[in-house]
Amino acid sequence: MNETPSPETVLAAKQQQFLEVVDRDTAEHLFHSHLALEPLGIEDIALNQALGRVLASDTTSDFDVPGFDRSNVDGFAVQAADTFGAMEEQPRQLALNDEVLVPGVRASSDVTPGSATTIATGAVVPRGADAVVMVEHTRVDEHGRLLVEQPATPGSRITFAGTDIARGETVLRRGQLLTSREIGVLAAIGRATIEVFRRPSVAIISTGDEIIPPGAEMTYGGVYDSNAAIIAAAVEELGGHAEVLGCFGDDEQELSEAVHAALAHDIVVLSGGTSKGAGDLSYQVVARLPKPGIVAHGVALKPGKPICLAVTGTIPIVILPGFPTSAVFTFHEFVAPVIRRLAGRPLADLPTISARLPMRVNSQRGRTEYVLTNLAPGEDGLAAYPMGKGSGSVTTFSAADGFLSIPSQTEFLEAGAEVDIQLLGRELTPADLVVIGSHCIGLDLLLGELQSQGFSTKSLYVGSSGGLAAASRGECDCGGIHLLDPETGQYNRPFLTDEMLLVPGYQRMQGLVFRRDDGRFKQDNWELTLRAVLDNNELRMVNRNAGSGTRVVIDRLLDGATPPGFAMQVRSHNAVAAAIAQERADWGIGIAPVAGMYDLGFLPIQPEQFDLVVPMTRSDRPAVLALQALLENERIHTKLAALGFERGS
Repeated sequence: MNETPSPETVLAAKQQQFLEVVDRDTAEHLFHSHLALEPLGIEDIALNQALGRVLASDTTSDFDVPGFDRSNVDGFAVQAADTFGAMEEQPRQLALNDEVLVPGVRASSDVTPGSATTIATGAVVPRGADAVVMVEHTRVDEHGRLLVEQPATPGSRITFAGTDIARGETVLRRGQLLTSREIGVLAAIGRATIEVFRRPSVAIISTGDEIIPPGAEMTYGGVYDSNAAIIAAAVEELGGHAEVLGCFGDDEQELSEAVHAALAHDIVVLSGGTSKGAGDLSYQVVARLPKPGIVAHGVALKPGKPICLAVTGTIPIVILPGFPTSAVFTFHEFVAPVIRRLAGRPLADLPTISARLPMRVNSQRGRTEYVLTNLAPGEDGLAAYPMGKGSGSVTTFSAADGFLSIPSQTEFLEAGAEVDIQLLGRELTPADLVVIGSHCIGLDLLLGELQSQGFSTKSLYVGSSGGLAAASRGECDCGGIHLLDPETGQYNRPFLTDEMLLVPGYQRMQGLVFRRDDGRFKQDNWELTLRAVLDNNELRMVNRNAGSGTRVVIDRLLDGATPPGFAMQVRSHNAVAAAIAQERADWGIGIAPVAGMYDLGFLPIQPEQFDLVVPMTRSDRPAVLALQALLENERIHTKLAALGFERGS
């Protein structure tokens, strides 16, 4: 019998609602209205520290560059009129002056009519000379006279003083981001120091009892703190200076002290604890800071609804959601523009590109939804695949090419709909090999080998059926599939059309996965074991998602049975193994290599064939041919065997 919950448990269960959820533009307006969005100040720094900084004032040159008339070649300084009509058969004769001019040496005599002075590249052109003849166009006769075989025009092969930069010229302007090119210009005009805008200092605080610093020992239910590392790197990219203050547990006093210490910086960013549950402390600590205080808590966005925007004095304080994708997305929406303005950088103007949705995308009415997407080339243009790993994914934002926006009153976008994708970078760089289909660590090995050969790859893991569909639409170069045809008992080939090429891969052993120390799994025969498992309602399974090759096997084995846990469908072999290892489930169907990675028990059921399907129109692409060659390479098969994969049929 269940006991009556304590008052504390009841309080924790009563998730308090946001006082007022506002739209994105309103939230930004409320936030910015309390901020002075101007550069923070000016500092003078050494030129060798200026990379990535922003100029605080227009910069003019005190010198001509070059500061003198300079020879562009090794040759002879001459008067051009003395060379007119020169030909190889009838060269012009000139007397050589008795000196050689090299850079930094002043000429001791002028170049007079009928004479020439030997000169090196970069040397000062002597008085009287108005051209330089290349040494390749001359020869010296036995009497020491210079024979010029090609004519020169006045000014030829000379760079005149101030040609590059003129004294008093503005060479760089206020607000210019300093790259290696600009630093070279500043060095050329003799600047050892330069005035730049001060970088805003951003304090970063991670919150939650479950958050663990990278390098610390993992605990039950613990999560390594990726948010601080991602946000700190983004701050530096945007022109700020990041100060990671560390991870703080759910202790109100400790967190309050950390926030007050962070106010010594220009911006304070927290991640986690922004919701209004009993255990969420960040917003409670921030709510007690001096005015103006919290200006928006809850924005009609997905992901990112719980974001909290506050200002104390003139210091912006932002509490980001704890889940990585939500945190990174809302950081770039609300914090990045503030950092740019305070650092004196222009706001980013990211381009958009048109693409087609290969599948229906559902949305929730009432809030604007941003869907991160990965773009793949198709026969009719780009296809935009939604990145469906959820707001808790660490890799979703980093792997995405861009995102689409679904208006708050739109419930879905149809498959085939044309959408505008806002790119996350300035350019969309096409990969040499686009892979869409089922994931496998053996495929990871192959793609790593391709990368080492210089091919760039992009992977979208949408399951075997999704990969087959993408290949049929010409949206990928290849897809990993392991689909069993129940009628023939054959893998993959029965599902191909005449427009597809099957590239044989390797075999992976499918089997029953369970914990080694679970005494309820003692049979050596998988059929007897599975029968006993299905008769025991205390044993909970973890299922695979519909459309995956493994789900086809599971449905055939269960023959209509729906044991406890059947509805819990995960999208990878790793997720199956993790659920069993962490005792959230007791058994599942997976592959031997992954079961071994998690030190789980394994009873072999049957081998399955993991192959690659390639659209015929892409079969001759260099990266596809290189991938085929890898699958025929003995060294690669040795590596695959070490992972637990056998040579395919």
